[in-house]
Amino acid sequence: MRRLREKLEGDPVWARVLPFVLFAGLTLFQGQFGPASNYWVYFAKTLLGVALVWLIYPIVAELRYQVSVAAVVVGVGVFVMWAGLDDAFRWLGWSHSYPRLSEVSFASISHWLGFSQTPPPPPPPVESWNPHRQFGQDSALAWLFIGVRIAGSALVVPCLEEVFYRSFVYRYIVKSDFLAVPLRHFAWVPFLATSALFGFAHAEWLAGILCGFAYQGLVIWKNRLGDAMTAHAITNFLLGLWVVGRGAWQFW
Repeated sequence: MRRLREKLEGDPVWARVLPFVLFAGLTLFQGQFGPASNYWVYFAKTLLGVALVWLIYPIVAELRYQVSVAAVVVGVGVFVMWAGLDDAFRWLGWSHSYPRLSEVSFASISHWLGFSQTPPPPPPPVESWNPHRQFGQDSALAWLFIGVRIAGSALVVPCLEEVFYRSFVYRYIVKSDFLAVPLRHFAWVPFLATSALFGFAHAEWLAGILCGFAYQGLVIWKNRLGDAMTAHAITNFLLGLWVVGRGAWQFW
């Protein structure tokens, strides 16, 4: 751990990239050791994420939460947009899941635009992250993993993702010496590229892209990362409550 800290302290790229890569990399192992491992690996990933945030907190200066009216408004607004887009796609005929890019066909586009009266066949149901189904309705384990998921997505994910996407990727596209680029700097190419990268890392790709626009815009406006971290945390927390309260497990 000491040698890792020294490595991160000496290299600003590693300090912002490695924690995200380690955290996201564990996602590949979810469900690979039986259905229950989907939840246990997420539990381990969250613990690792806490350790990584603690490790880089003294190193990454911009990793500081900032609470502002703008952050709250953006956080709530992105949540409303994220949930609303899901309802909109269901209204357009995608009754089982958010449309994946691989499922968008000429027939579906024609139907959405009103050129065809015959709706395309709906995509097959997507397996959801639903601990009630895995461990029993209202079981202690189910609620444990729900709590871990909400806490992880609201407290750990915003730190690691905002540092990676908004602090590193955006500025690195502008200039390899990214620390010389102010957080308030605006340029179209990194703005669009970073938001697209962030969006396509999520199953709900369109909502993710719009979400990337909102968070990046907040960083540029405030010239600091903390407001976007707060907005991200609010969005994920509200989405977690929405998932549990409405049974909208497709978001997880």
